[in-house]
Amino acid sequence: MKRVITADVQDHSGVLNRITGMLHKRQFNIESISVGKSERVGISKMTFVVNVSDDQKLEQLTKQLNKQIDVLKVKDITDHAMVARELALIKVVGSGQTRAEIQGVITPFRASLIDVSRDSLTVQVTGKPDKVEALISLLRPYGIKELARTGVTAFLRGQQPQEVTDLNTHLA
Repeated sequence: MKRVITADVQDHSGVLNRITGMLHKRQFNIESISVGKSERVGISKMTFVVNVSDDQKLEQLTKQLNKQIDVLKVKDITDHAMVARELALIKVVGSGQTRAEIQGVITPFRASLIDVSRDSLTVQVTGKPDKVEALISLLRPYGIKELARTGVTAFLRGQQPQEVTDLNTHLA
């Protein structure tokens, strides 16, 4: 089962390496990971999308994350109201008439052309992972030359139907 886990971590060098190394040792499959500064100075937010086989493995994952000294707070937000987005850059083979077709394909996705060359177009799309995946599959027949995805970044919506239980809180 796919889970979206967020973690507030100390903004120190090597934190990402220690956490991904721990997940690698425990054989968790990370589908995506994104990291960036948070609203608090010295604190970064990580968003993991991981595949776990059952609730026991999920519990093991969160416990292992909580053991990391640089991890301040861990949340499994999968079953809560959340905002999740991903960015993808897609370089597609395109010249002549196919350019107009590609423009017609990307418009409903609110994607944009960010680079045009003699034989290729670069498309930028942001949104839910399903939307990004749908656009990629529509562009695939034109010939994808290069693809880069950021991975999901997410947090809880401002209003939740129920209170979220923090798995670990070390923040003072």
